[in-house]
Amino acid sequence: MDTTRNTLSISEALYHLIVMMLTLGQGVHSMPVPTDVPMCTASETAQYKLTFFGKWSHAAFPKQYPFYRPPAQWSNLIGVTHSSDYHMWQRNDFASNGVREFAEKGEAWTLMKEVEEAGERIQSVYGILSAPAVGGGTGQMKTEFEVFARHSYLSFIVHLVPSPDWFVGVDSIDLCDGDQWKENVLLELFPYDAGTDSGFTFSSPNFETIPQDKITQITSSFPNHPANSFYYPRLKHLPPIGKVMLTKIKKTNQIISLPVEPTDSNQLPTGNEIEDTLINTPLDCEVSVWSPWGLCKSKCGDSGLQHRTRYIIMHPANNGLACPLLEEERKCFQDNCL
Repeated sequence: MDTTRNTLSISEALYHLIVMMLTLGQGVHSMPVPTDVPMCTASETAQYKLTFFGKWSHAAFPKQYPFYRPPAQWSNLIGVTHSSDYHMWQRNDFASNGVREFAEKGEAWTLMKEVEEAGERIQSVYGILSAPAVGGGTGQMKTEFEVFARHSYLSFIVHLVPSPDWFVGVDSIDLCDGDQWKENVLLELFPYDAGTDSGFTFSSPNFETIPQDKITQITSSFPNHPANSFYYPRLKHLPPIGKVMLTKIKKTNQIISLPVEPTDSNQLPTGNEIEDTLINTPLDCEVSVWSPWGLCKSKCGDSGLQHRTRYIIMHPANNGLACPLLEEERKCFQDNCL
């Protein structure tokens, strides 16, 4: 996938959609808000800076880590500010066609159309935000956005590249607390499966899930299959594969900003807001099943030896369990010896 070309074309389309959504957000009338959720009573709008930190490193996720064709990276971030009666995506619910296309291919056209239609139909969407793609597993992207009392929620999604239909994101985080806006919010991100592709590994070929499954969180033991790229049975929990910092900033006359342009280097700078100790996830050696026993090598009437072998599927990393013996022998006697 040509990440740079896709990012530029998507950003251009997002610019026009943002203008449309801002016009929509300013022109709609208030609708009744569900009474079973806390009401935001903040009198003024608030602006936030969103910083996404990729934590998808070989040390933290050594199993089948994609180094090339393509290497580990992140798609652009697509987000929405909205009211409580809208969801871009939800855990344990079916992905929309727009979420499906974005989770599988990083294509945002259908997803943006769905957001636009939701804003027109139920007047629940205020604005769209985006941030440029990150060309490595570890790196960052930034953008800014605005919220107000009627639309105090934030949702977003980022596609893992490469992957079958895996993504990270947030569903409906409320940035309002009563009549006050939250100053800082730190969110740890874990991978989700969109339920539309049945691949187990980062580089699995396209294999459509029929019938479609619901969106589920990927864990160290689910899917419970050793071929799964996130299968680490020794871990109780996966380390976060990403983090997001939301920081309230001084209000300006600008309603929403365009994505912050990527810098020359996507590597995390020293002294940034999130300081983590280096995570080294142990990866145990994985071997195949034993081959059948070979022929018995002996003279008639004498005992001999026969052998069987197995091979290494996954070499250990980060002090994981070493590989066991790859060859065994046992005594035998020839059958049908004349």
